[in-house]
Amino acid sequence: MPTATREERALSTADLRLFGLCAVAVIAAALTRYLPAGRVLPFVVSALALALLASLVGRAVEALGDQLGPGATGVVQSALGNLPELFVCIFALRAGLYDVVRAALVGSVLANVLLVLGLAFVVGGLKHGTQRFAVGPARTTALLLMLSVFAWMIPSFTAALHTPAAGHEHALSVVTAVMLLLLLFALSLPAAVARSHQAGPPPSGEPGEAGGTAPHTTPAEWPMAMAITMLALAGVGAALVSDWFVVALEPAMAAVGLSQAFAGLVVVAIAGNEVENVVGIQLAARNQSDDALAVILQSPLQIALVVAPVLILIAPLIGATFTLVLAPLYLLIAASVWWG
Repeated sequence: MPTATREERALSTADLRLFGLCAVAVIAAALTRYLPAGRVLPFVVSALALALLASLVGRAVEALGDQLGPGATGVVQSALGNLPELFVCIFALRAGLYDVVRAALVGSVLANVLLVLGLAFVVGGLKHGTQRFAVGPARTTALLLMLSVFAWMIPSFTAALHTPAAGHEHALSVVTAVMLLLLLFALSLPAAVARSHQAGPPPSGEPGEAGGTAPHTTPAEWPMAMAITMLALAGVGAALVSDWFVVALEPAMAAVGLSQAFAGLVVVAIAGNEVENVVGIQLAARNQSDDALAVILQSPLQIALVVAPVLILIAPLIGATFTLVLAPLYLLIAASVWWG
């Protein structure tokens, strides 16, 4: 394999701009956190910083995408892209904002499966006409998402129907978390990564040709070490900013008049998923439908199979008690995702 030239490895102007914006946003978020800045501005600035850090994560994963392939790219993109939301939920649990966390989990699944996937279909269809993707991987992801949603419902129905197991919802949530995290997700990983070896390079057709890839500007190639370093720095930055975001959340909710349910279902869910939102739609616009579907659907799947179980298992370590007992409205939303 030929070695990339120095010019190919050079940072583009867009990369330098993204680095600068991330640095400025993180510094601004820190200043509004520790200096008097009102009740709404710190929240807005920290949300913007989270969005920019998520974009940096997406750019770094994109630099690794050619070596990983569609399946593995979707897994890695979603796992790292969900870091901001995981950090936000952890700090929200520590602050006692349980309704925000439950609403954010449901909202993240709903936003990706319905909103972002729908936008990707619209953007890709308008630009390239009919887009085609492999049915097998999409069917597998949909089945795993359905199973995870059903698993989420077990503690909720146990409490709502006053079954003999009522009162043991936390134990049921822990068992469900272990089953989802250690069994279902772990067993699904080999198949997801194997798809990257089965899928060849995207076909090169003319612009607008079904199955072809529209020409687009290829971003400057990053060395592997640089991509990993950027991922690490973005992860650390996301952890810091997530803490500031949660600290600013309650004053902003009080100032604007938002409920915990709305804040989690809409604000946190959208703020924590910028990577999948932007990258998935960009891939659809480039007529890379398999990659777009993998990135967009892997995110709600990992929310259901990884983020929610991790929150349940680590909640006692931060002095919180978190279960999967959802409000009836959330159950209806989760069921609608599966039914749709």
